[in-house]
Amino acid sequence: MIISSYMRREHRECDELFATAEKSVIDGNFEEAEKNFLLFADETLRHFKKEEETLFPTFEKISGSSEGPTMVMRHEHEQVRGLIGKMAGAVESKDMDAYLSMAESMMILLQQHNMKEEQMLYAMCDRMIPQDEKEKTLEVMKTVEL
Repeated sequence: MIISSYMRREHRECDELFATAEKSVIDGNFEEAEKNFLLFADETLRHFKKEEETLFPTFEKISGSSEGPTMVMRHEHEQVRGLIGKMAGAVESKDMDAYLSMAESMMILLQQHNMKEEQMLYAMCDRMIPQDEKEKTLEVMKTVEL
């Protein structure tokens, strides 16, 4: 549960940042929205970096495969990155309608993505990766910066 607990907590933190940014947009406070959206984007991208540079390679080494769930997750990360870029543009141009439309897509995408990671990939990591390797992986992930 060491990987699952840590990564699930990060998902919830990113969800909260996303909701805060959305509320700022709904309130029409685009100065706050820009700050809040940047926090969401940075934390989400840092989370992806932890997975792509540390957790996924560890899992792939143990499982012997890079064609399975990690490949799907990387593809979904690219979709999220693209949407983050478009949403940042909507915040910058103070386009509430465009932002909220994309926010709905982002929420659905992230909910589905996070559910797959939490119910499948992280559980597999916790089962397959030896305890000492999980602890090392977690320590490295805690130091990742953008």
